[in-house]
Amino acid sequence: MRDLNTQATIEMLNQIMEFELAGVVRYTHCSLMVTGPNRIPIVDFFKAQAAESLLHAQEAGEIITGLEGHPSQRIAPIEENNRHGVRDLLEESLNHEQKALDMYKQLLDVVENASVYLEEFARTKIGQEELHNLEIKKMLRDFS
Repeated sequence: MRDLNTQATIEMLNQIMEFELAGVVRYTHCSLMVTGPNRIPIVDFFKAQAAESLLHAQEAGEIITGLEGHPSQRIAPIEENNRHGVRDLLEESLNHEQKALDMYKQLLDVVENASVYLEEFARTKIGQEELHNLEIKKMLRDFS
């Protein structure tokens, strides 16, 4: 085991927290913009994604304070293409989920072989984000 780079870990967790909080806003917005015959299940999907993003942000914040850091009060920039068809919203979501996956992989790089708990946290989130990527890709298949 190596020593944990606490500062780098806190910085990465703050980036994750900001990104996950942006996800709450993104997915809430998406849930409000869905129209059409399949609205209800897709709205429910986006609302669940928003709730999960909030949970992930809270979990990251708890770890930050556990490491004696200070959680950010910012949110990451939210890109929007101003197209609100279901396919567009899902494609934006897939892009967001891929960025989240990349961030959790970066966290794993920072904590690997330094903290079993943080390593497991990062691996669990990587698995969840990979699953979200697969789910969204399956949802997009109807549009191809």
